[in-house]
Amino acid sequence: MLYLLSYHGGLKNVQKFARYSRIESYSLRRQRSEKIYVDVTETPSFNQIYDDNSNENKGEYVDKCVWRPIPNIRFGNFSSILKKLSKFRLTSLVVITAMSGYAMAPGPFQLYQFMACSLGTGLVSAAANAINQYHEVPFDSQMSRTKNRLLVRGQLTPLHSVEFAFVSATAGLCLLYFGVNVLTAILGATNLLLYTSIYTPLKRMSILNTWIGSLVGAIPPLIGWTGCSGNLDEGALILAGMLFAWQFPHFNALSWNLRPDYSRAGYRMMAVTNPVLCRRTALRYTIIIALLSASAPFFDVTSSWFVLESFPFNAYFCFLAFKFYRKSNSNTSRALFRYSLLHLPCLMLLLLMNKKRWLTTEKKSSAVDIHAKESHSNSIRNRTVTLHGRCFVIHCFICLV
Repeated sequence: MLYLLSYHGGLKNVQKFARYSRIESYSLRRQRSEKIYVDVTETPSFNQIYDDNSNENKGEYVDKCVWRPIPNIRFGNFSSILKKLSKFRLTSLVVITAMSGYAMAPGPFQLYQFMACSLGTGLVSAAANAINQYHEVPFDSQMSRTKNRLLVRGQLTPLHSVEFAFVSATAGLCLLYFGVNVLTAILGATNLLLYTSIYTPLKRMSILNTWIGSLVGAIPPLIGWTGCSGNLDEGALILAGMLFAWQFPHFNALSWNLRPDYSRAGYRMMAVTNPVLCRRTALRYTIIIALLSASAPFFDVTSSWFVLESFPFNAYFCFLAFKFYRKSNSNTSRALFRYSLLHLPCLMLLLLMNKKRWLTTEKKSSAVDIHAKESHSNSIRNRTVTLHGRCFVIHCFICLV
């Protein structure tokens, strides 16, 4: 009877009953499981099963194997480990936005420069993600979404992640500096420092980390723009503004369903500390995206058709953000987050298809008439090469999406 009471009623009430019945309480306590001894002088194989009659563990009692050694890094899974360490999906999105900036810039298309800009941006982004995982191991272990990362599980040592980040960052910045231009390399280094030295520690200090993270997401199209044209103008700022504003509805909708994880890990996100501001910010910046899209033709970035073609996408984006603002739950936040993943590539494709300045035009002196035909033929040839290059960029963009 006492055993049933201890099972159903709890140990505390049974001990109180035992005190009045003058029964020794130690007989009512659950017995601890027997200790398990495993010989660690020699690492067991991955699927090794210990039994009582094993000759390899003489004089030791082993009930069952309670742990499994994580397999060493092999050449077969090395590529998958690098993908996880660099956050391949996020890095691919960064590269896509940089490619879009290169394609939107008013300059001639050069395949080598385009490949160097894309690859260099990807290497710098991979290094930033590796350093981010290195710093956040204790906090990632407390979140369900990140508890299976490589460094958390011990599949990769912190030294390996730092080495990978150093090699990747050095290669990426050298590629941007020597293969593209100085301004592009400066933007890449700035983005790397913003993400690793400001955004990552600020996540546990202030909700301003969302604005810094959005700035980090807005720099890759500037890298592509400067890689093609060599400078920054109004079109580059409009494109970067769209990427900056897009980060807020995307991340706020994502973080809404992850509030318990962020709170447990100690991250100060808007969804945790100020839910009203989180909903309001998501709606506000979707409206800003629509306004920036409407202003693109006035700065000769796109044709007027872009406003009409992008209006349905932006209007539905604002509608989902308004639903999230009025009634915030898992359904509305998930719908807003999923549509944000579709909205960005569609908006980039519309920008490319409605691009207005396909080639940089320079004023020629009217006195040089002897080279008129040669200049005309060169401009036609450059325009043909540029159009083929833009088609190549659009094809690569669609394949990556």
